[in-house]
Amino acid sequence: MPAKAKPKPTAALDTLSFEDAFAELEEIVRQLEDGSLTLDEALALFERGQALSARCQQLLDTADLKVQQLAPRPGGGYQLQPFAPDER
Repeated sequence: MPAKAKPKPTAALDTLSFEDAFAELEEIVRQLEDGSLTLDEALALFERGQALSARCQQLLDTADLKVQQLAPRPGGGYQLQPFAPDER
């Protein structure tokens, strides 16, 4: 039976970039699909994966807001709409 790799220390979620969080999430999926983990190990990885998924979504939402702009509504007020560069 192959020796199990020692778990790597996990970084604090709020310090991870999207790329780092996504890479760690992919590694967790690979380990879970391997099926050689104990139930406790699998649950711990699943919980970390859920947190990583939420971090990735948060970063994507932030990026999405950065590429939107406020535009006036016809009846007053403002609304977010996708950013469209000026076509000149």
